Amino acid sequence: MNKAKYGYGWVLKFVLAAILLGVGIYMVFADEVVYAITGVTIVIFSLFRVYPLIKSLKKEVLRTLNLIEIIFDTLVGILIIYIAFTYKDTLSDQAIWSAVYRYALVFFFYARGLVYFNSVVFLGEKTEIPKFWVHIVVLSLGAMIAVYPNFDYELVGIFFLIISLIGSAYLGIDGYGGYKKYREFSKELNEGEQPQKKKEKQAPKQPVIEEPAEEEKRPYVN
Repeated sequence: MNKAKYGYGWVLKFVLAAILLGVGIYMVFADEVVYAITGVTIVIFSLFRVYPLIKSLKKEVLRTLNLIEIIFDTLVGILIIYIAFTYKDTLSDQAIWSAVYRYALVFFFYARGLVYFNSVVFLGEKTEIPKFWVHIVVLSLGAMIAVYPNFDYELVGIFFLIISLIGSAYLGIDGYGGYKKYREFSKELNEGEQPQKKKEKQAPKQPVIEEPAEEEKRPYVN
């Protein structure tokens, strides 16, 4: 069977783009949502790295070091999620939750940067230039969050909003391409054209046997 030239994935992409945009806008105004999404992001980032890291790292010390980082990051993410849902009514009022949030992020960024640079400098792990500069930025973010006096949930909410806008635009454009293909298929269908032509199986050609000439058919008489 021929594979269809269109699909309905564009519907899901449009819906996801709308949800992502809505959540991104809502996070600017809801501290508990920022708190919870941050924890979920840390947990997902940590757990989804386990198998690829363990399989790809050659040295046991590297695997152990990264696994310790992942365990602590996961615990930090779970703690943030727990606080978000347990103390959601007091997140804005009590300074302790803002401090926990701030230094949890500082720990997350510093742990990632320090593990990376220790692996590269002291343990012989090879790296690439873009990855190097990304981790410079990661360490810088940790330092900025630690010392910036006006750091709060709103700043992180704005960051998540920017990410949501980028993600929504990507999903929307991708979904538009899928919907365009679907409409082209519908147009061909309504015009009576067959968008999928089945190739007819041709029978194998039989070898042509030439009939002997009339003179060759006559018996030879000596």
